[in-house]
Amino acid sequence: MTTSATGARRSITPLALLMTCLGSIIGSGWLFGAFNTAKIAGPAAILAWVIGMVMMMAIALTYTELGAMFPESGGMGRYAGYSHGPFAGVLASWSNWLSMLAIPPIEAVASVQYMSGWAFPWARGLVEGGTLTTSGLIAATALMLLYTLLNYWTVALFAKSNTAITLFKLVVPLLAAVFLIAYGFHPENFTAAASGGFAPYGWAAVFTGVATSGIVFSFNGFQAPINLAGEAQRPGRSVPFAVVGGILLAGVVYVLLQVAFIGAVAPASLAGGGWAGLKFESPFAELAVALGLNWLALTLYADAVISPSGTGITYAATTSRALQALARSGYMPAFLGQLHPTLGVPRRALLVNLALSLLALYLFPNWEALAAVVSVTCVVGFLTGPVSVASLRRTAPQAPRPLRLAGLPLLAPLAFVFASLLVYWSRWPLNGQIMLLVLLGLPIYVAVQARRGWEGTARHLRSGLWLPAFLLTLTLVSFLGSREFGGRGVLPYGVDMALVTVLALAFYFWGVRSGDPEAMEEVPQDDD
Repeated sequence: MTTSATGARRSITPLALLMTCLGSIIGSGWLFGAFNTAKIAGPAAILAWVIGMVMMMAIALTYTELGAMFPESGGMGRYAGYSHGPFAGVLASWSNWLSMLAIPPIEAVASVQYMSGWAFPWARGLVEGGTLTTSGLIAATALMLLYTLLNYWTVALFAKSNTAITLFKLVVPLLAAVFLIAYGFHPENFTAAASGGFAPYGWAAVFTGVATSGIVFSFNGFQAPINLAGEAQRPGRSVPFAVVGGILLAGVVYVLLQVAFIGAVAPASLAGGGWAGLKFESPFAELAVALGLNWLALTLYADAVISPSGTGITYAATTSRALQALARSGYMPAFLGQLHPTLGVPRRALLVNLALSLLALYLFPNWEALAAVVSVTCVVGFLTGPVSVASLRRTAPQAPRPLRLAGLPLLAPLAFVFASLLVYWSRWPLNGQIMLLVLLGLPIYVAVQARRGWEGTARHLRSGLWLPAFLLTLTLVSFLGSREFGGRGVLPYGVDMALVTVLALAFYFWGVRSGDPEAMEEVPQDDD
């Protein structure tokens, strides 16, 4: 067993890393994503999943080169610091950590919401109107404690338990899709004029579905193997293998599930309010019960605890690595980055994240709202990856690259445009609120620089100014944008997306040219 430069043990095999990626992607997203996307986009939700998979694949590929280049725990939050210095690095690390903090609570909420359909008196009171009750919060808290404890004792235990859980998680969604299609498929649902046809709410709704319904939230799981690269065997090969394989396999599962859901809904259920009027607490299980597939419903109710728990376990690990990365970079107290001397686990980061995640659970005990917030936050963080990888090609051409992506000069700007459009599609005012939350990370930089005597501040600002400038510009465009995306309607539909694309390309090239050749030497490293 080898050890990384940060002191973490390289105990995770390529297969375990792939299962980690799948375990992150196929969590509560499969339980609710198809339902939420159909409510927003109707049958065109199928295209939303395909569009989302392609966009997230492009973004993820830029991170695979970075993950192989810097195989360290919590790497997603440190790449902007390597390419552009601490000013941009603070914002990237902050947004990356924020996007992951609420994921364990979301998975716990999803499990409890499905548990409310169990045939036990105590289960009926767990959820009310889609929100957890007091007893539901207690159950979700217990699940989150379990997620943390599995990671607290050892990385190897986490990897082994997650592989077993993920294998089960793959089988159950496929069973649900196959049997719903076989026993209750209504092909007329895809084109029925009474419910609005294939795209009843227009193409803007399809794009919004990509950004907020749970699609980005689900594919966001590609981060897991990158954040665990420091504990992975042969990261130059295993990281891209896990990321690409995980996205493709999960994408096939999600598209099948979306087709099955649309086809399984009883046409009579659409007669009143159409797709937007559907009401389910546990969508796939309720459809199985309606079709008389009670054995499938029981399996789904059981898997509703196992699938989200697998993702919760994974993100308890990856979120602790994100906080560890903040500490190693000097943006958080150093004790949060310390590893257990024999197990190589960041126990203090795990416990701090547990406390903050529980706070998020108690403030927002609702799956749909949390998923939308996490989706936008993580995409804002993804803006830095394509710029960082292209900039490092220019400022550090001789740096070791176990993986060198072909076609990066085309892929990186495309990924940046995709991330920018996803932020815009998430609709005003949500995207503006999230970008403000990300910008609140700037006081951390001020505090760090004040402690260091303001050394290098002018250079840091020159290198990183493009990022907050773009966030503020995108906020303004969203506010003025078309009414289809929640804006004031100053920019017509179509023109707004064209403007976002042009601005994204302009800021992308500004960001690439702003890379700091000295930044890599200034990123603090762990002494363990």
